Amino acid sequence: MPSKVEDLLRELAPQVLGVLVRRCGDFDAAEDAVQEALVAAAVHWMPDGAPANPRGWLIQTATRRLIDQRRSERSRRERETLAALREPATAEVADQDDTLVLVFMCCHPALTAASAIALTLRAVGGLSTAEIASAFLVPEATMAQRIARAKQRIKASDVPFGIPSREEWAARLRNVLHVLYLIFNEGYVGSSSRDLQRPELSDEAIRLVRIVRRMLPDDGEVSALLALMLLIDARRQARTTAAGELIPLAEQDRTQWDQARIAEGLSVLNRALTRGPVGEYKLQAAIAAVHDQARHADDTDWPQILALYGLLERLTGNPVVTLNRAVATAMVDGPTAGLAVLDEVDERLRGHYRLDAVRAHLLEMAGDIQAAVVHYRAAASRTTSLAEQHYLAGKIARLRVQDRERGSEPTR
Repeated sequence: MPSKVEDLLRELAPQVLGVLVRRCGDFDAAEDAVQEALVAAAVHWMPDGAPANPRGWLIQTATRRLIDQRRSERSRRERETLAALREPATAEVADQDDTLVLVFMCCHPALTAASAIALTLRAVGGLSTAEIASAFLVPEATMAQRIARAKQRIKASDVPFGIPSREEWAARLRNVLHVLYLIFNEGYVGSSSRDLQRPELSDEAIRLVRIVRRMLPDDGEVSALLALMLLIDARRQARTTAAGELIPLAEQDRTQWDQARIAEGLSVLNRALTRGPVGEYKLQAAIAAVHDQARHADDTDWPQILALYGLLERLTGNPVVTLNRAVATAMVDGPTAGLAVLDEVDERLRGHYRLDAVRAHLLEMAGDIQAAVVHYRAAASRTTSLAEQHYLAGKIARLRVQDRERGSEPTR
């Protein structure tokens, strides 16, 4: 499939799904119909490209598939089918973006926060079950069950699966921001894709946060999340080589960072800090700002970053934050102190590649090359990102050469 067509389908899929769910109230049926419409589009658009109104074409095709499903079922859902038939024809479909509406709809009150986020990542972000599982640090089978149960719980709920009221939007906002944050992260580090970055996901997350911010301009955490995304995304061009290999933050050519995006991020963050209490996105954005304002890696204000990670850890209790605090501790107080921090999360993150990767990095800083190789190898075997696997394999190779030059062989 041509890349332009594929990108267009990815952009339109959540919008079309939002329209159908709004019409019929059945997420499962709407999702199936949209998937069939996307397959049909991939076939019919191949020779001549997309039609003049691709969104309308997809809505019409998916609606027909939905009606066919309902007719074949010959069930109590006939009333919803008739309602769908009364909708305007394709040419009359409103030219509105239902993507954000779909995000709020997926954050259904019948669901737990984790289930709502997982369902939205699937419907809006287009992430696979494996990618969502990686974001939540759970096995793929567990996440598949969670998504299935979420759909069943919505069906069994007495709460309509429709457009939430303004009051409901406020209640669901925390979940919505978490969803957009995870979509951005998946775009920044593709957990199971061939490429390190998936810019279409990062760009979509930024676009959606901008929409939320226009709706809620006085919410400090919404603005802080936008600032965080801008400040991190500004490094996009410097994060990989021409061949797509990962370049760690300390080794990036900072002249390639997008200074306009950094300036916008700092401006948004400064305004966010004057609105409301300190939250997790304000703290994360502040950390990103400290990194972005250092002209060279050696200029980084690590004591300030360490203090910010301490606040963030107390606020969230997130073990991944503790990993980052361990690195900051090592930069301020030495690798031995950083390794001691890692002991605090051994049980909570056991088996996760990032724990091994951070431990390997700190062991390398401490000069224990053989132990570092062992943990780099463990991290490489556990990550699902090919770019990260290649980077870790390169680290292992370089350290083994270094160790041989010292006159000893690393542990095999």
